[in-house]
Amino acid sequence: MQKSKLVRLLALFLSIGVIAAACGSDDSDDAPAAPATTAAAATTAAPAATAAPTTAAATTAAPATTAAEVEVVQGGSLLDAVQARGTLMCGVSGSAVAFSETQADGSVTGFDADYCRAVAAAVLGDANAVMFMALTASERFTAVQTGDVDVLMRNSTWTQSRDTDVGMDFGPTTYYDGQQLMGRVSDGFSGTSGIADLEGAVVCTNAGTTTEKNIAEATELAGVNITLNSFETGDEVWQQFLDGACDISTTDGSALVGRKVKQQPADEEWVIFPPTPISKEPLGPVYGQNDSAWADAVNWTVYATIIADEYGVTQANVDDWLSEPGEVGRLLGGDGELQTTMGLSADAFYNVIKQVGNYSDIYNSNLNPVGLVREGSANANWKEGGLIYSPPAR
Repeated sequence: MQKSKLVRLLALFLSIGVIAAACGSDDSDDAPAAPATTAAAATTAAPAATAAPTTAAATTAAPATTAAEVEVVQGGSLLDAVQARGTLMCGVSGSAVAFSETQADGSVTGFDADYCRAVAAAVLGDANAVMFMALTASERFTAVQTGDVDVLMRNSTWTQSRDTDVGMDFGPTTYYDGQQLMGRVSDGFSGTSGIADLEGAVVCTNAGTTTEKNIAEATELAGVNITLNSFETGDEVWQQFLDGACDISTTDGSALVGRKVKQQPADEEWVIFPPTPISKEPLGPVYGQNDSAWADAVNWTVYATIIADEYGVTQANVDDWLSEPGEVGRLLGGDGELQTTMGLSADAFYNVIKQVGNYSDIYNSNLNPVGLVREGSANANWKEGGLIYSPPAR
């Protein structure tokens, strides 16, 4: 009884806080926006720099804070809050070719977007129960810290500082990437060019990213002088490159490949170099620290797609495997399943594979069309020389 009263009291306080913030806001362009401090802030209008959350069908406001979400403040798990809310808030880029692209109708497509759907399928039983929030690089981690998003699927690199000082936890790597550079053949660049060839070049990249730090450090160590211009969004970087204001654009190699395929003018030839990336960029889901139940739900969603891929269990044939004994049977909800001990339904990972697909389904449908193939890459299955690997489901 005491706990119930406390929950209701906290919910009331949060509601009052949201109302007060709305009443006290200043619509003047000169007035700074008040920072969000709780998940309840998602009920207010999105900041101008951030695209509003979107579902596959429409743009809507984020759901209001529930009593269950207030419970999280007192030591509960975000898993309970998301299930009570009935919607997953997932942070994405919205402009990352083949990873997360916001379409004209407001829907979001891509590899990262499909992993948002996979988590929704596991946690809520419905891959479409997702609200996407497009975030810039500088906004993404704050959105996790304030509770505006439950998880990031936004080409975010796992680093020591982000794992400690910034206060994020990282899930399994879904895509192994590395930073490269892209220039024009007409400017003298080739596939064998390197950092030493950048002397005097204007280099453009995204602000607040590992790519910005990597290129600054690499050129400094090599004694190469460049002009480094940073921009808030990827679209700004690419517009600068298209306009000729930048000699070089640098980011993850996968992003360069996607942009080259989609945006290279017919009268130009762009080239990606050097052959070996200048950094390691392990990309995967990101969420708040110290919530084991939520971390387990997100992590094992990813692992389920990898294990299914290892066995050849696909979106098309998953129903044929339902009576299979052993690891696959457990994963799909059969005897010995472990999903219910995680706070999920027994068929949670069956829903993931049936509604979204296994790792290959997700990879091939989104990344193959822009020329990012698994074969021979770090993203191949571990049995085929790659790094994609899962712990056993037992």
